Amino acid sequence: QVQLVESGGGLVQPGGSLRLSCAASGSIFVIKTMGWYRQAPGKQRELVAVITSGGSTNYADSMKGRFTISRDNAKNTVYLQMNSLKPEDTAVYYCNADVVIVTMFRSDYWGQGTQVTVSS
Repeated sequence: QVQLVESGGGLVQPGGSLRLSCAASGSIFVIKTMGWYRQAPGKQRELVAVITSGGSTNYADSMKGRFTISRDNAKNTVYLQMNSLKPEDTAVYYCNADVVIVTMFRSDYWGQGTQVTVSS
């Protein structure tokens, strides 16, 4: 019904930058909140940042000032600009969307994840 496809992950040196994208497609009526989560090996999945359809944002404390979330509602796409990356940012990053589909059914959807590795 709804697919989320992430892109933009990869290997980057400490202090570097990456930009992640996540495009939603399918039987979408409206997308409420979109967000990014991450999961490092041996750890639980954690919030990175979320953004509402109106543009209000919320960040995890460790990402404030380094990461910026944005979205293009016309393209059903959410972005995550990551600057000043640290080795501890290494994780699989997942896109999440709170979607109302054309039948008015509302549910959470997840992307497949994209690997971000910060290493010299």
